[in-house]
Amino acid sequence: MIYRKFLLSVVALLIAILPVTAFTPKKEYTMQVNVTQVVDWGAGAQKFADLVAQKTNGVINIKPYWSSSLLAGKQTNWYQAVADGAIDFATESTMNASNVIRPFNLFSLPFFINTYDNVDKIENGKAGARIIAEMEKGGVKFLAWGENGFRQITNSKREIKTPKDVEGLKIRVVGSPIMIDIFKQLGADPINMNWGDAVTAFQQGVVDGQENPKGVLIGNKIWEYHKYMTLWNYLIDPLVFCVNSQVWKSFPPDIQAQIQEAALEAGEWEKALARCYLDGDKSLKIFKEKFKDPRDPENLFVVAPAKGMKITILTAEEIAAFKEKTKPVYDKWVPTIGEDIYKLALEDMK
Repeated sequence: MIYRKFLLSVVALLIAILPVTAFTPKKEYTMQVNVTQVVDWGAGAQKFADLVAQKTNGVINIKPYWSSSLLAGKQTNWYQAVADGAIDFATESTMNASNVIRPFNLFSLPFFINTYDNVDKIENGKAGARIIAEMEKGGVKFLAWGENGFRQITNSKREIKTPKDVEGLKIRVVGSPIMIDIFKQLGADPINMNWGDAVTAFQQGVVDGQENPKGVLIGNKIWEYHKYMTLWNYLIDPLVFCVNSQVWKSFPPDIQAQIQEAALEAGEWEKALARCYLDGDKSLKIFKEKFKDPRDPENLFVVAPAKGMKITILTAEEIAAFKEKTKPVYDKWVPTIGEDIYKLALEDMK
């Protein structure tokens, strides 16, 4: 939180004192986004592009390319593409770059960061600062945090309340090695496939379930394929708003300040949207009262049951059983993430 307040104050000062500098921008700056506008993540990317256009008076035009179309659907290549300068900007999942930026896997430690308060403490704390530094070493400038959300599990077979309930289920997952390790440890059969193939597999009964955040579940009408949903917050999937470092340096200071301000505002707006109804009315109030947004975010607890889904919310004791079952994942992955970053995260969450 201290980092965010400091950044906002610097941005405000720069906007106030720096003159508009003449320079020749590109006609279009590309932005990688793995999803479409129908989910919270995509809405946040569009919000960022719109705010940049507004704050720079149309000087900077960022065009989102949805569904990883610039990468031929290979979403895990986004970080390298931005670092190499093949793509200018990205609003992307940390999970999709965790094979390159190993500290990103901190967010995927099972049942480790399972409250929004802890998410914010880590992102704005010492661990978050270290993770940002690691990300920027490769040539990608961090602008702001966003949020895909806590990932929940759905399936067509049975209610999930205990680790034993997961055993034997074929679960579609993204190509994250730590995620595959988590589900194997729970006795499931994790299957990595793209979403289009997964939908066909659900319809044919070849795959039993999947895991995703609220925005993706609603946006893809998961109730058309699955009857059971368990809210277990087993891992958080943060987003980063970012830009190629050389592209960033090409902007004069006044433009940099305006883009930075747009990213922070879009990130806060998108986080509020992603959390709506999942943290009581806290984020809904931010969305409605601070941002004066007229839209009415869909309520997962209303929409899914109305379509026939059974939602199970795990107790603290039930979650503890899952965390105990997945302890070997920590033994394997904490050294990869970095013992120091893991310890900083523990300190941040105190």
